[in-house]
Amino acid sequence: MPELSSQEIFNQIQGLHRQLTSTFERCAGISASRLQLLCQLYQSEEISQSSLQKLVGIDHAAITRHVKQLEAENIVIRRVSPKDNRFTLVQLTEHGREKIVAFRQEREDFLARMLEGFSTDEQEQLSGMLQRINQNISQI
Repeated sequence: MPELSSQEIFNQIQGLHRQLTSTFERCAGISASRLQLLCQLYQSEEISQSSLQKLVGIDHAAITRHVKQLEAENIVIRRVSPKDNRFTLVQLTEHGREKIVAFRQEREDFLARMLEGFSTDEQEQLSGMLQRINQNISQI
């Protein structure tokens, strides 16, 4: 088997990322970033929109857009903080809590199908390699 160039490996990783993102969104019915946002909300009773933005790591405009769309779908509710009206507080609705449980199950099903046929050792090796790549990138 011919040796892969660094560029070919980079292209494979980019292609995998695109395919992973689009397939996950299609299967789960939600984007990975929006699911991450909802998981953060699930862990909190109520959180400021700015704190949520920092936890999820997306810009101010994106968090506002996500939260407004989720509010329109009755998944979250927003209110101005009674202590400081400069802050908007966000929390999941009961409907949102039910949805997050379903989304988490979809994610688990997706991951199981994605890693189908990989042994535990292979999954651990893959995880280790991905961690090393991530560590190398963070040092650049």
